[in-house]
Amino acid sequence: QVQLVESGGGLVQAGASLRLSCAASGRTVNMYTMAWFRQAPGKEREFAAAINWLGGSTYYADSAKGRFTISRDSAKNTVYLQMNSLKPEDTAVYYCAAQRGTGNYYYTKSYAYWGQGTQVTVSS
Repeated sequence: QVQLVESGGGLVQAGASLRLSCAASGRTVNMYTMAWFRQAPGKEREFAAAINWLGGSTYYADSAKGRFTISRDSAKNTVYLQMNSLKPEDTAVYYCAAQRGTGNYYYTKSYAYWGQGTQVTVSS
C-alpha cells in the first residue's frame, strides 16, 4: 500500500502563487508516475500535471502549461506542484495520485493510489 498526503493549499488572490506538496509513504518502491488532479465543485476530476518518477518526464494539461510546474524529490518521496499566476478558475480540491503501471497519465482510472486532497481557493 501507498499513502499520499497533500499539503500547501489555501486561499489566495488572483495572480498569487502556491506550492502544493504530496508526501508518499509505504510501498513506494517502483512507483512509476505521480500526478496532480483537481476537482471543482460540480465538475469531474480533471488532470493537471504528471511526472515520471524515474526519468522525470513531465506532462501538463493545457490549462496548466506555462503556469504550473510539477517536480519531485526522490530522497523525500515527495512531489510538488508549483502554481503561479493563479486564476479564480483554478479553484478546486487538488488531489495527488500515484500508479505503478504504465497507464495513460491523463486518466483517473490509471491511478491506484490517491490522497485526501487539499483545497485551493483563488479569489478575484
